[in-house]
Amino acid sequence: MRRLPLALVLLLLLVAGCSSSSSDEDDRPGPDESSAAPSPSASRPGPSSPSPKPGGARWQPRPGLAWQWQLTGKLDPTVDVPVYDVDGFNVSKAQVDDLHRRGRKVICYVSTGAWEDFRPDADRFPKSVLGKSNGWKGERWLDVRRTDVLGPLMAERFDMCREKGFDAVEPDNMDGYDNETGFPLTAAQQLAYNRLIARLAHDRGLAVGLKNDLDQIPELVGDFDFAVNEQCAEFGECDQLAPFVKAGKAVFNVEYKLAPGKFCDAARGLRLSAMRKELDLGTWRQAC
Repeated sequence: MRRLPLALVLLLLLVAGCSSSSSDEDDRPGPDESSAAPSPSASRPGPSSPSPKPGGARWQPRPGLAWQWQLTGKLDPTVDVPVYDVDGFNVSKAQVDDLHRRGRKVICYVSTGAWEDFRPDADRFPKSVLGKSNGWKGERWLDVRRTDVLGPLMAERFDMCREKGFDAVEPDNMDGYDNETGFPLTAAQQLAYNRLIARLAHDRGLAVGLKNDLDQIPELVGDFDFAVNEQCAEFGECDQLAPFVKAGKAVFNVEYKLAPGKFCDAARGLRLSAMRKELDLGTWRQAC
């Protein structure tokens, strides 16, 4: 094959280089493409794949943290403690934000094992999952075997906690199998439900506490980030909470009948976050 003159070769190389540069520029996204925000429908998480809270790993409360537990009355944000546990439905995002500005971590109280007739989503629970009264007015145990019904409802409640900016959830009434619920619940069924609740919280970037359910602590301590307990000193049960403390996880304890002098020394020895409250869980507290 004949050789082309050198000048013609150089000219062809120059033309090819310009064409390649132009092609690369055409392949790059233009200003509108690279800077455009995703559409709301593209960025909004679906119910089955929630986005975790921004800011990295979920909160891990350590033993010994002081706390305030207020579920009734006008919220008092001025108690000088690092942790607040408040009603998830009744407390607003603005109030959660205010507590955060004051340096508090905030726990979202939600009943997951009992139905409450005063909640805004009460009519979404079919009668088939409602059992006997749990002893509180307007409340009935739930059939925790029905995860097909309760799972989505609790997921929406935890979505509410996340959207309000809470750091954690306190799921209440987690020991139906050990009570007269009206359903033949087994320990295994309770374990499965409690682990579902923990998973729903973690999927949303929220820490989650195990409420009471002392007998199942050995099986559940790995699934939960802290514990919330009522009256372990009164009933001589505080030693059963030791696995949480040994795992470096907080135990938030409240006593109703005992004076602080009757339980605080033992609570400090066990590294429990203990205080005395009145049964209505208003603003009043006596700290250890």
